[in-house]
Amino acid sequence: MRGQQGKEDPNRRGERLGFAGRPRPDGQVVWIHAASVGETNAILPLIENILGANENVHILLTTGTKTSAEIASRRLPPRAFHQYVPLDIPQYVKRFLDHWRPSLAIFTESDIWPNLILGTSERRIPLVLVNARMSPRSIRRWRKYAGIGRPLFSRFAAVLAQNAQIARAIKWLGAPNVITAGNLKIDSPPPPVDADTLAALKKAVGERPLFLAASTHPGEDTVIAAAHSLIRQEVDGLLTIIVPRHPERGSGLAATLGGLGLRTQLRTRSSGPDRDTEIYVADTIGELGTFYSISPVALVGGSLVEHGGQNPIEAVRLGSCVLTGPFVHNFRDAYSALFREGGAVEVHSSDDIARQVTMLLEDQQAAKRMREGAGVALESLGGALTKTLGAIQPLLEKQQA
Repeated sequence: MRGQQGKEDPNRRGERLGFAGRPRPDGQVVWIHAASVGETNAILPLIENILGANENVHILLTTGTKTSAEIASRRLPPRAFHQYVPLDIPQYVKRFLDHWRPSLAIFTESDIWPNLILGTSERRIPLVLVNARMSPRSIRRWRKYAGIGRPLFSRFAAVLAQNAQIARAIKWLGAPNVITAGNLKIDSPPPPVDADTLAALKKAVGERPLFLAASTHPGEDTVIAAAHSLIRQEVDGLLTIIVPRHPERGSGLAATLGGLGLRTQLRTRSSGPDRDTEIYVADTIGELGTFYSISPVALVGGSLVEHGGQNPIEAVRLGSCVLTGPFVHNFRDAYSALFREGGAVEVHSSDDIARQVTMLLEDQQAAKRMREGAGVALESLGGALTKTLGAIQPLLEKQQA
């Protein structure tokens, strides 16, 4: 089914069954598993630091999505390489571990796969969970099914949690060594910006006022389209750029917005928006940083629906004023700091979005204060990378001994 939906790479299907797509390098292999794009971006600095401190180590990064595989192909440093994670079936897991024989296994955030964890632990390979997160709903669910959770979380030699509430929940589930480290995404660099692409987009946009809706999910785009219609009543020449979280939604999204009477254009069919384009749908991979760089105001998606929000730090790092819906439990700590310092604004409706975007586009001083507050908030949240490396390096050195 995933293959039919375009979510799997048919040329690398064997990797999902545990067959290696390349030979194992000599020396130690540290295996890091990240679910998708956000987690991959978050652990790139961790990968670089591990490699920098251990010259005989290679890093195997596994993910489960095509988009993250493409990001990995462009951004992984030397001595690091990507494979698709095997499906969580014992025979596939065994085949995967037989080939790669990792010295250390690092899982990220909340991607907990029972057979991968148990199979790794049975081989006495140390397990670490980094940037661990659980929504309040997930904490309640894990507590309800503690009989499943305890045999899994107790296998981790170290768990680095994003906040104290998550740390308490994971400790209750049997993890012997839990550290409150903060969020690695705070310490991650912003998404890359291609200078040539940026210059071409700036030329295409010209002096038009710009509003970005980033990493949107189904159910959010029509709200944004309605906000666009309201904003353009006050702001002449408005261009709204929508970057769907899953690029394959692009053509359907463009058709829907076109059906609402909005002049809509797809990024994959044009190098830039035309002068009369109202909505530009950026259905590409790896260009979010470029769009943040040209956008004075950005709504960070996954927050108007009950997804839990996407990463606001990327927008802040690249100079966008951040708007968000009310559903932000995936980044609760980051948003708490941003709200405290006036570095983000919560919106609930098309009217809210239109009012805030119009104000920030017209009041440059208000926009400047918001960006400065966001910068202060980020400074208060850093440090997770140092704590994470401090927990991982002793385990790696022990394996090298």
